[in-house]
Amino acid sequence: MAHASLVIKNAAVWTGRPGDRRQAIAILNDRIMATGSNAEITGLAGPATMVVDAGGKLVLPGFNDSHAHLLLGGRQLLSVDLRGARSREELSAMVAKHAGAVRPGRWLTGGNWDNGAWSDRRLPAKEDLDAYTPVTPVFVTRSDLHMGLANSCALAAAGITRATPDPTGGAIMRDPRTGEPTGILKDAALELVRRIIPPPSLEESLVAVEKASALAASLGVTSLQDMAVGEEWESWRIYQAYRHHKDLTVRLSFHMPLFEWIRTRELPAGAQDAWLRLVGVKAFVDGSLGSSTALFFAPYDDEPDNRGLLVQPADEFGEQLAAADLAGLQPAVHAIGDKANSILLELLAKIAAQNGKRDRRFRIEHAQHLCAGDIDRMAALGAIASVQPCHIIDDGRWAEKRIGPERANFAYPFRSLIDAGVKLAFGSDWPVASLDPLRGIQAAVTRELDGGQSWHPEQKVTVEEAVVAFTANAAYAEFAEQEKGALASGMLADIIILSDDIFALPPDEIATAKVVCTICGGKIVHEK
Repeated sequence: MAHASLVIKNAAVWTGRPGDRRQAIAILNDRIMATGSNAEITGLAGPATMVVDAGGKLVLPGFNDSHAHLLLGGRQLLSVDLRGARSREELSAMVAKHAGAVRPGRWLTGGNWDNGAWSDRRLPAKEDLDAYTPVTPVFVTRSDLHMGLANSCALAAAGITRATPDPTGGAIMRDPRTGEPTGILKDAALELVRRIIPPPSLEESLVAVEKASALAASLGVTSLQDMAVGEEWESWRIYQAYRHHKDLTVRLSFHMPLFEWIRTRELPAGAQDAWLRLVGVKAFVDGSLGSSTALFFAPYDDEPDNRGLLVQPADEFGEQLAAADLAGLQPAVHAIGDKANSILLELLAKIAAQNGKRDRRFRIEHAQHLCAGDIDRMAALGAIASVQPCHIIDDGRWAEKRIGPERANFAYPFRSLIDAGVKLAFGSDWPVASLDPLRGIQAAVTRELDGGQSWHPEQKVTVEEAVVAFTANAAYAEFAEQEKGALASGMLADIIILSDDIFALPPDEIATAKVVCTICGGKIVHEK
């Protein structure tokens, strides 16, 4: 019998199976050989075996982020980050600081600004940037990626004037007095600017993947499910190019844009493996709550003339989704408002009836605001709720001002979904929110806002339910539950060691724990 290549001993191993704790793990190459007592496992070591003494620390399966944007997040790490701006003035100052370093002819991009965190919550405008960037085009997105701010230089480059019509599924915000664009673009209107921004070079993109992968490893993320935004087929090519140059340190599964699904036929034999897989398609029904483009049955409380946006006509969208489903691609569809979720559930039920039975695992990305009856419809369909707990912390500060307390009762209804039998897969939506799964677990368990108030505590989950959602359930969401999400013989050796036992910590201290070691494919990819 071959000796283990790596052994972890003196550990508190949470295997992922209820009540099953072990002391040690043996790994051979990229797979788990066995779990058991110290004596059992150290007996599998040989002279060349690497031994990691966990010192009694908690060992978990590697975290699997079910919804993130790796390349986009890496590029964000290399551009201006406006997350810390607490006012329009601070946003202007941050842009001004970075503008001087932009080479002539290049754009200043980035974002993560959030007017919901500002005292007046007023949207910024092009005038906040123009004085500091007279010849540099600037386009910076809001934290939810459904709204962007362009300066006058960028608007001119894109040809956006008062005469430019709103695109289908998007909006150009205009000054009510003059009709001139304010610089704020919503949803589909973002593409009017995005499509003219010079793409990063391959070298820049590879650096972005490397930085993002290193961040993922430091946070214990060993698998990440990349969700398409925009022209994301190019992301797949960049990930393949990165693999040609270097080994991946995080496993990637990919959902390409729905409108490009036919390009899956271009994939050569052997293009996919346990490190890089194309699983399905990503589509959108509506926008976001923060940008007032999430689609609701009733108007927004603070915008009586606005019910949100339908990104594209439901019949057209349904035909594309049915065709991709018939081709065997998993549909993962963004739906936030209650009407968006209801429309989507109707479409998914029709597709299932039309295309016949199979293990398709429909995914609803975000599923933030639901009508009570739609939770049971999700369960009946076997649809997965792919949700991001950190958004609770952001939206909970102001959501009730937008949609009122009654609708907020079914905002992020994690407990109701679990109790109805819906499988929850947790993710981050990074770079929209933090990539750190421990912050996501704490948010799901406490639902605490910045002031310590628990927002709709009746929807809390247990620590174990949250860990399962970030491991086994996330693996199920990508058809990989036989390979990932538990620590057992034959499973991939994707393992993390934490500084503290998060099952024993006070719930509001879970995010203080740190990842001290990340092992992916049997190799240590992060060590503290």
